[in-house]
Amino acid sequence: MALKAKHKGTEFGVGDRIKVVSKIKEGEKTRQQAFEGLVIGIKGRGENRSFTVRRIGVQQIGIERIFPLSSPSIEEVEVVKKGLKGVRRAKLYYTREKARKEIEEIYSRATKKEESKAAKKPKKAKKTSKKKKKASK
Repeated sequence: MALKAKHKGTEFGVGDRIKVVSKIKEGEKTRQQAFEGLVIGIKGRGENRSFTVRRIGVQQIGIERIFPLSSPSIEEVEVVKKGLKGVRRAKLYYTREKARKEIEEIYSRATKKEESKAAKKPKKAKKTSKKKKKASK
């Protein structure tokens, strides 16, 4: 089972696509900056807990940022897309070698698998009693 973390009431886990809004101080001014990407790992315990977010930037270059969960600079964490049940790893480091399209295929494969399972479920057959079977003979 994949790891989960909680920040100000928002629960997210490994495999989720999240948007992290953080405060950045430049001189005397402060501004907000959003970083949206895939959570590829959560590590640590208690106050030392941190999570790694990866996104594909300009010219297909991967960008990773590590955010401490208890950091005061993090304004909010918003879950854009929940990770599906197809994610079975605690760390998704293998996505570093994959293109954006291949990562999306992982999710689409998991949804197709779930849809096919739901379609294949047979209806329960009613049990016939032994008396009825004997009577028909």
